[in-house]
Amino acid sequence: MDHAREHLEQIEQKIQEKLRQTEASILAGEQEVEDMHEYYWLNYTEMDQYGYEDFDNQQALLNQINANQALLEQKKRLKKMLDSPYFGRIDFVYQGEEEPETFYIGIHNFAPKQGGIPLIYDWRAPVSALFYDYDRGPAGYDAPAGRMEGEILSKWQYKISRGKLVYAFESDVKIDDEVLRRELGNGSDAQLKTIINTIQKEQNAIIRNTKDRILIVQGVAGSGKTSVALHRVAYLLYHDREHLKARNVLILSPNSVFSDYISHVLPELGEENIREMSFDLFAYRELNAFVADCEDRYYEIERSLWSERTLGTASGGRFADDRQLACDLREYALLAEDDLMDFRSFSFKKFRVQEEKMTDLFYNRFPDIPLLGRMKAVGEYLVDEYETLHGTSFSEEDLEQIMERFDRMYRTTDLYRIYRDFLDQYGYPVVPDVPKEKRILSYEHVYPMLYLKILLFGSRKHSQIRHLVIDEMQDYSYLQYLILGNLFQCPMTIVGDRMQTMEARMVDVTSFLPEIFGRHLRTIELNRSYRNTVEIASYAKQIGQDMEMKLFERHGFPVQTEEFADLEEAVKAAWEICRDMEPGASAGILLISEDEAKEAFSIIKGLREESGEEERAVHYIDRDTSTFGREINVTSFYLAKGLEFDQVVMIHQKRNGDMPLHRQAEFICATRAMHRLYDFSW
Repeated sequence: MDHAREHLEQIEQKIQEKLRQTEASILAGEQEVEDMHEYYWLNYTEMDQYGYEDFDNQQALLNQINANQALLEQKKRLKKMLDSPYFGRIDFVYQGEEEPETFYIGIHNFAPKQGGIPLIYDWRAPVSALFYDYDRGPAGYDAPAGRMEGEILSKWQYKISRGKLVYAFESDVKIDDEVLRRELGNGSDAQLKTIINTIQKEQNAIIRNTKDRILIVQGVAGSGKTSVALHRVAYLLYHDREHLKARNVLILSPNSVFSDYISHVLPELGEENIREMSFDLFAYRELNAFVADCEDRYYEIERSLWSERTLGTASGGRFADDRQLACDLREYALLAEDDLMDFRSFSFKKFRVQEEKMTDLFYNRFPDIPLLGRMKAVGEYLVDEYETLHGTSFSEEDLEQIMERFDRMYRTTDLYRIYRDFLDQYGYPVVPDVPKEKRILSYEHVYPMLYLKILLFGSRKHSQIRHLVIDEMQDYSYLQYLILGNLFQCPMTIVGDRMQTMEARMVDVTSFLPEIFGRHLRTIELNRSYRNTVEIASYAKQIGQDMEMKLFERHGFPVQTEEFADLEEAVKAAWEICRDMEPGASAGILLISEDEAKEAFSIIKGLREESGEEERAVHYIDRDTSTFGREINVTSFYLAKGLEFDQVVMIHQKRNGDMPLHRQAEFICATRAMHRLYDFSW
């Protein structure tokens, strides 16, 4: 320990010195920018008439500003490293060598001098794979120069907090279970944690995977699949900085709260944050030219819960067969070429267009352009032909009127009416025939209508997105994946858990993803759960049938079950438990439906006002909430997906326990708990 402390002090001194140098460079850079501005304003009237000197000055200023920004980022990294410079060490002797080399592993590279040998290696560096993948003994890693073989003589693990060494020991196993047990035993945070000091071998294989274009991770609850996906993004950004930037990555997440919950992971790993959005929000933006509003998935879940309670079956109103629906939509789009068209000759001033010429161009010259964009191509072709032959040009006003005439060749371009006609022709329940301001599209119709839009109007390819992350993959339908496959032609990381479906019946989406994305994809399963104690995981396993889950041996409190007279009594008991928890701990009071969650929050608000209790922060999470609150959160099961809490109080109606969707809800609630779980029913 003394040697470890001495080495830590030496490293921190070097980091402090580098920090001082960086701060001095920042001040010098700021002065340089100020001097450049002053020079420009004193001399701009005398600069050459062609602007070359002005351009050179502007470029020099931009370069200095960029250099200053890089120094500020470096300062931020160095300050972070002072708190915890490294967490691992490998003593490795290369094949054919006699003396071992020592590699310290941390969140960033650190070398006292530019281009010097690092004293600390970034966790994403090739040599760092030794730490995650091997015990003491023969080992190797893939470096830019090729495969490097050798032997690990020793492997050390450290816990450093606020610049102080908490523990250090030599480890014979991959990320020693005791270290993992300590980390998992710590309290939850208001946001998802980074896992670089506890990455497991099977997780590391996913993070460092650069070969598979489409990588699917099927992971049980608590297996770290979301963390692994985000760490994989950080790894890809680190290794392909020339072609992949943070702005080129998009994550489709379930809701705004979950987006906030995971938003700090990439910045913690030294990368810019990436764009996040829900697919439902994306769909609404694509359709809002035709409808007033679109329901989201949560409306459908609430309908299914109501249906299961009142009718005995969870019927959310979705189409029974997505594949058949997609096939019908494609067939309709082909037949609509004749049904939607009404070709007529017309003239505008001296510009004359014959019906036969239009028809020929429409069917024979531009057959690959989507139907509702094709007349624009025909019109532009004929206008260009006329202007070329007659050596003239139409005014913008004339062009607008001409293109309107071409647009009138369609009987309608109102996608809602076209979709309504499709439903009627193919025998599906028809949406109401109402004006746009009254069109509220129910959820089961959102993605069929969006798919029809793509078929008829075409789609804007999101070429700026070069990596797509899809979380909670089990909640996407066949039709939704068809749409995603059409919109994004980039590599993807797709993660989820078939057991955490929000359907009454489990569907394994990996069975049809090869059909959509091609055969060149890889599926990796993570069957070991790290979030829950053995007691909580075992209890959840009883709820989720046929669950293949390996439990990490971390024991804790037994699950407490209790039955109450009504919801109010259950909520009062939950509040008493949560208000007495340790400072800094987090709790989730999780209910099944939105109405129950609202009522529970209202009861707690009343109890707080009555007692004057203001010490504990209590937050209500609904579908419009955008931030994840500290301490106590009250919400429904479907908005708690992906989140975790130190303790969870699950409150549900006992009589609903045998209903498939309600059982799924209880399983999801139970698996949110890290250390303590209470199962309250009434």
